[in-house]
Amino acid sequence: MLTEEKALRKKKIGIMGGTFDPIHIGHLILGEKTYEQLGLDLVYFMPSGNPPHKKQREGRASDDQRTDMVQLAIADNSHFELSLMEMHPDGYTYTYRTLQRLKEEHPDHEYYFIIGADSLFSFEYWMEPAKICENCTLVVAVRDHVSLQSMEEKISELSERFHASVILLNTENIDISSKTIRQWIQDGKTLKYYVPDEV
Repeated sequence: MLTEEKALRKKKIGIMGGTFDPIHIGHLILGEKTYEQLGLDLVYFMPSGNPPHKKQREGRASDDQRTDMVQLAIADNSHFELSLMEMHPDGYTYTYRTLQRLKEEHPDHEYYFIIGADSLFSFEYWMEPAKICENCTLVVAVRDHVSLQSMEEKISELSERFHASVILLNTENIDISSKTIRQWIQDGKTLKYYVPDEV
């Protein structure tokens, strides 16, 4: 009986992290495709409080604004959920610490950390990449027209070096970034169809 209850509690959860300044259709499509392809129970959208590589955020959206944008963007999707684990007054937290905390709280859950091809090629420079790999499966989406061969070679390298479990996501290449959208805003260009209307 206990085994059955334990099995029922076990979930497969995707994690979509980022500054989301602003959240856009690329984030949402990637979350949905990961949910579909891997048969996930939930996808957490997890805004970063103040990521290590983006400490200077003058002139950008505030933490509250970014959180509100994510909440509005995912409100109509029952398997998307806002997580504020990395949004706290002490500033940023590293990915490996977030994953360790999640595994401590729910050791039976399986976590799938979603990244783009650009992050795949810089992953070895993240803080404690081996500890990240201990606590999740990496899910990689094609981005910036990176060749499949180069991605497979990098995945093989990371698997050997960090004992990483890596899944290559079968999605279309959606080359849109929050940085581009912010530039369009400055240039007075339309954002229609690139961000949800509510955002």
